[in-house]
Amino acid sequence: MSRRRIGFWYRLAAFLVKPPLLVFFRRDWRGMEHIPVEGGFITAVNHNSYLDPLSYAHFQYNTGRVPRFLAKIALFNNGAVGRFMRGTGQIPVYRNTTDAADAFRAAVDAVHGGECVAFYPEGTLTRDPALWPMEGKTGAARVALLTRAPVIPVAQWGAHEAMPPYAPSKRVRLFPRKTLTVVAGPPVDLDEFYGREPTAEVLRDVTDAIMDAITALLAEVRHELPPGERYVHRSASPERRAQDSAPEEERAE
Repeated sequence: MSRRRIGFWYRLAAFLVKPPLLVFFRRDWRGMEHIPVEGGFITAVNHNSYLDPLSYAHFQYNTGRVPRFLAKIALFNNGAVGRFMRGTGQIPVYRNTTDAADAFRAAVDAVHGGECVAFYPEGTLTRDPALWPMEGKTGAARVALLTRAPVIPVAQWGAHEAMPPYAPSKRVRLFPRKTLTVVAGPPVDLDEFYGREPTAEVLRDVTDAIMDAITALLAEVRHELPPGERYVHRSASPERRAQDSAPEEERAE
């Protein structure tokens, strides 16, 4: 199979979600030419708002290559949301269980089957105070090395203005009208890593290469220089983690 058909559930989701996105937000989409027309591939996307999965999915849907997201299992058990997750073929992630490897195997099988698998390498909303991408986890790197499929970096910006990541309420701020920017870049060059033993060091180097590509795209969008060192959430002090997890209003004080 060269590519996944969009199918009923994805079309229904698009029917419900696209109209409000088109009405309430402007779009700045770039780099669709980098999305492969055929064959399996991986997208690696930054994450700075609960809204940006919809923004990215809208962009990707319009390329004709719908993504399969890796998402926590709780979403699959959440009523109508869970029905859409299952119907659109998203991949459940079982954290800290004996089934944790199932998501990895499903992602590899999907890529080998000609599909797009979307990773949020940070694993959660960025905790970087300026919303730059954090250090990534190695899942996308593992799948990339095993499949040798193209890894397309994707940078997003603007969704955080409508739904700030640390605000106490998840209510969307629709006005003034915001612009949702989604930019796809050329495949990350990972040739030097193919054929090497996937040690922890190699996986970290591949992950860093992917995160560097996402950050470079985001820097172009923001017209800013990214920080010299990528934020590492787990190594931050308890005080720093508490500050970064606080509502935006509190962090600004």
